[in-house]
Amino acid sequence: MQPASTQIARAARILESGGLVAFPTETVYGLGADAENPAAVAKIYAAKGRPQDHPVIVHLAPDADLSYWASEIPPEATQLACAFWPGPLTLILKRAPNIPAAVSGGQDTVGLRCPSHPVAIALLAAFKGGKGGIAAPSANKFGHVSPTTARHVHDEFDADGTLAMVLDGGQSQVGIESTILDLSRLATHGPVLLRPGQISADAIAAVIDRLPATPAGLAADPAAPRASGTLESHYAPHTPVAMQDSDEVAATLARLQRAGRKVALIHTSELPPAHADIRLPATPDGFAHALYAALRSMDHAGADLILVEAPPKGGDWLGVNDRLRRAAHGSSGIVRGLLNHDEPA
Repeated sequence: MQPASTQIARAARILESGGLVAFPTETVYGLGADAENPAAVAKIYAAKGRPQDHPVIVHLAPDADLSYWASEIPPEATQLACAFWPGPLTLILKRAPNIPAAVSGGQDTVGLRCPSHPVAIALLAAFKGGKGGIAAPSANKFGHVSPTTARHVHDEFDADGTLAMVLDGGQSQVGIESTILDLSRLATHGPVLLRPGQISADAIAAVIDRLPATPAGLAADPAAPRASGTLESHYAPHTPVAMQDSDEVAATLARLQRAGRKVALIHTSELPPAHADIRLPATPDGFAHALYAALRSMDHAGADLILVEAPPKGGDWLGVNDRLRRAAHGSSGIVRGLLNHDEPA
């Protein structure tokens, strides 16, 4: 489904008047506001319940002038934009002084990307004649599973009436958020991968001839700019999530079922049946595309636990492993309680 040009024009007018519009990108649906209007950006934070110091990404049209948004544009930024824009890569650069700090959580950096979804491109072309930027984190309540369909957005926000409009562009193709690469500290730290995504470190290195550093977390790089989706707990359904290696899943499932627990299972290999069950493609792109829809579906299955068979490690699987690790963070106590429940004799 693609919105009509009249819907695109209406959405652009809403943004220009300071309202909020949810729109599809190739990664996930975004909750958009005029990036140069601090009051409009504040509405994003209020709608999501997002901490004020957690920055948002600014989405730009394909022919945008980067020098308007960033005060320093290293050659690597130009090379990567040429190679991967439009596409799921966010670049962290030094923020131009004319760009409000509201989009950066008060930092002197800004996250920029050009999405490839045709609806997003059409909206960016219509908004301020293609010269504006749309600040847009994922269109969900803060910390919850990101939406990959318009229905998911409605599920998040219809009850509170904060959104003026939701543009429906079908299911997001990529399914997890963009790769975030910090280029704001090249002289001291080189390029740093702050959040993995579909565009891998190896793909980036093939363009700029430098493999980005990949810190395990903010503790490994305390000077790193704060970036979207890098908190330890994120992308989480309401139901506790546990991720286990393939050789553990069947045993855990059997033990929980003996204890009378209901388990929702997300897996790629052949496993015994569970209370609810979704089998995902055993490829990085296929798994990522279906992951958030699966988590949302299992969250409504009436289960005590969502048990996820861990995908392979490393390489092109870094992005989905990152999202699953954050979704499962903080559930260990609940999971341990379920696993230690007295089993019937």
